[in-house]
Amino acid sequence: MNNETASVGMKASGELTRLLVRLAANEGVNPTAWPELFLIRANRPIARHQVVYKPCLCIVAQGRKQAFFGDRVVTYDPNNFLIVSLQLPIEAEIVEASTERPFLGLVLEIDAAMVSQLILDMDGMAPVSATNSRVQNAVSTSRADEPFMQSVIRLLRALEDPVDRHILGSAAVREVFYRVLRSSQGDVLRRLALSDSNAYRVFRVQRFLEENYTSHLNITSIACSCNMSESTLHHAFKEATSLSPIQYLKKVRLHQARLMMVNAGLGAGEAGFQVGYESPSQFSREFKRLFGVPPSRAAESLPGVTAVSK
Repeated sequence: MNNETASVGMKASGELTRLLVRLAANEGVNPTAWPELFLIRANRPIARHQVVYKPCLCIVAQGRKQAFFGDRVVTYDPNNFLIVSLQLPIEAEIVEASTERPFLGLVLEIDAAMVSQLILDMDGMAPVSATNSRVQNAVSTSRADEPFMQSVIRLLRALEDPVDRHILGSAAVREVFYRVLRSSQGDVLRRLALSDSNAYRVFRVQRFLEENYTSHLNITSIACSCNMSESTLHHAFKEATSLSPIQYLKKVRLHQARLMMVNAGLGAGEAGFQVGYESPSQFSREFKRLFGVPPSRAAESLPGVTAVSK
């Protein structure tokens, strides 16, 4: 990166920071008038914690954050934004934040229908990668260049005025996704939108597991439901998510149980039973292994500031 490019990037990052200082007034997750957009502010570092990421873009204006995914550590900051193309339980950590220089960022959930339409509109001008190529990792970063950062700034500006939001909001979100499709990690979104791609098949498996996590499932029944062989299912799923389908299912169940205990006041035994555990002792062991505390202290496993995890 030459000095001129770096200067332009710092200018865009500074402008985005000023917007977020004003719009993300509260520490934690700040909802916006655009339902898929959330603004994040942290006045202190947040230790490594479990969180569920929906398919989304995570953009940082100030500070630094890390995602721990399988054996990988992915860092994102004002120079690099994060792309999560599948709903995943991963670990996250805010490593740079203070009262004087808070962590400031935003999370924009991916609109698959909008991405698919963009790909159709770009057909012939920006070729889509072959659908039989390897499944790309579902968590990656891409450089936050000037066109991308300016598209994010335009989106936040449009949100400040109800008329601008109504007239310009969809176009601003569309431009952000277009810039991602033109980035070095654009194929991550492209493959997700193609119905005959392995990434889309993994997405279908995830949706099946999230809708049926209370059922008695094994690798055979999961593969059968998705019209895939067991070996193909295991390989494609592991390559995209760093988890086997059964490992993913277990994490879905545990995260759902935690929400039931914290939000609905269920006891550990009832929450475990509701998500498919027949053995309370097994549920307690696996809950503590994942979250670091027993089910009786479920609320303590929730960090003060997270990415969007609903």
